[in-house]
This record gives sequence, C-alpha cells and structure tokens, in this order.
Amino acid sequence: MENYVETISRKIGHDLLVLVGANVIIYNTHHEYLLQQRANGNWRLMGGLMVVGESLEETAIREVYEESGSTIESLMQLQTFSGTAFRFKLKNEDESYVVTTLFLANQVSGEMAYDGNDETLNLKYFSYQDLPETLEDEYRKYIQYFEDSVLQDN
Repeated sequence: MENYVETISRKIGHDLLVLVGANVIIYNTHHEYLLQQRANGNWRLMGGLMVVGESLEETAIREVYEESGSTIESLMQLQTFSGTAFRFKLKNEDESYVVTTLFLANQVSGEMAYDGNDETLNLKYFSYQDLPETLEDEYRKYIQYFEDSVLQDN
C-alpha cells in the first residue's frame, strides 16, 4: 500500500498538510529515557505518524515495534500537543502541522533489535541531566512536559 502522506503531498505540493501522530516515553527504573538515534544522527523519542484506520494507541505500539523490536503492553495517554510550535517546514519546502499525542509506556517487553531497520541507528537510555545535545527540540519539549507535569505530580 502506498504511503498516505507521500500520496497527499504529491497532490498538494508544498502546501500545508495536517498530520496526526503519537510519540512514546519509555522511562526505566533508573530514571532514564529510551531515545532513538535516527539516520541523520539526531536523537528523538520513538513514534511517528498515524496510518489511516489506526487508533493513536495502535500508532504508538506499531512505531515502537518498528523502530526497536520492543512490544508495548500498556500505555497511558499523557498529553496532546498542537499549536504554532508544531508547524514544520521540511528541507524540500513541504509544510506540515502535526498534532501529536504523547504516551507513557508502562510495560515494554521483548529484546531491543533494530538491525536492518533503516530508521534506527542506535537505541540508548539517557538520564534527564545527560540528554544528548542532538536531541531534536520537539522531543525535548515532550520530555520537559513529562519532567514538569508527570514526575512532579508523583
């Protein structure tokens, strides 16, 4: 099946495209975040865009599996993000506005395996104090929200 976003982008050119996605915080007992290093060398949380017919939860579960080989067995919805900070212009001049729901994975199983995955160069846990400099701003916002709103409430 052809990629929906690519199909619509071809039809609308560089005009603004509204997208829906999910990102997942995997936070371990050592108070560390599991981050994914992408092909461009930057780090991010795992997640991605919704496929037509999926729920947000299914998107989160699928993306984590595709990017890490891990299976999520329990998710908690944390927050939905939107607004001007989530409007992006890509290198090819395409514009997108992404409405993203952030989840916390309460139970993750399976052995991390990303060999042969063209999206993932590396997976690594980082403490909040040691987040990589190349963590993309969007994902830094999600982690900051988690630190300020979720961890502070507990």
